[in-house]
Amino acid sequence: MVEDAERRKRAPHLGPERRRPLILDAALEVFSAHGYAGTTMQSVADAAGVTKPVVYDCFPNRDELLLALLAREEQHLVITIVAALPPDPSVGTPAEHVLDGVTAFLTAVAQQPHSWRIVFGAQYGAAPVVAERVRAARAFLVESLRLTLLKSLPGVTDPDANLPVLAELLASMIEACARMLVVDGTDRTPAELARTVSQVVDGGFGAV
Repeated sequence: MVEDAERRKRAPHLGPERRRPLILDAALEVFSAHGYAGTTMQSVADAAGVTKPVVYDCFPNRDELLLALLAREEQHLVITIVAALPPDPSVGTPAEHVLDGVTAFLTAVAQQPHSWRIVFGAQYGAAPVVAERVRAARAFLVESLRLTLLKSLPGVTDPDANLPVLAELLASMIEACARMLVVDGTDRTPAELARTVSQVVDGGFGAV
C-alpha cells in the first residue's frame, strides 16, 4: 500500500507522452487477465498505480486506449507473420513451408502470450471500431498466406478461386493453434501443433 501511494504521488510529475507507454503496459496486463469487459479506465489506473485522471490525460476513453494498445501489439503480429513466411516459396513443398513457418510463428506466439490474448480477445464484446481493427490485422495474415500459396503450389495461377479459400482455411488452423497456446493452455508444443497443421496441408492441398 505504501508503494502504491508513492507511485500515485509521483505520477503527476510525468507528462502524458512519457506516461502513455506505462499506461499501455498496465492495460495489457488488465486485458490479458480480465478481457474487454473487465478493462476499465479505473482498473487500468489501479494496475498502473496512478489516479484515473492520469489515464484520461493520456487517452480520452477506453476504446481509444485499446486501439492504441492494439496498434502497438499488432507490430508483434506483423513482424511474426513476415518472419515466418518462406523466403522463397518456390523452393520446397507447401507442407515443408507450413511446418517451418507455423513452428516459427507459434513459437513467437508462445513467447508473447499477452500480446496475442488481446489480438484474440478484442474481437469479442469490444466496440465495433476495436473489433474492426482486429479483423484488419487478420486480413493481413490471410492475404500473406494467399500470396505464399500462389508461389508454392504447382500449377496455380492468379487469379485462382481456390486460393482465398485455402488461405482462409490455413489461417483458421494457425489461429486455432495460437488460441490453444495462449488461451486454452494446451500442453502441446508449438512444434507439435505445427506438425499437425503440416500433415493436414500435405494430405489436402496436394489434391487441389
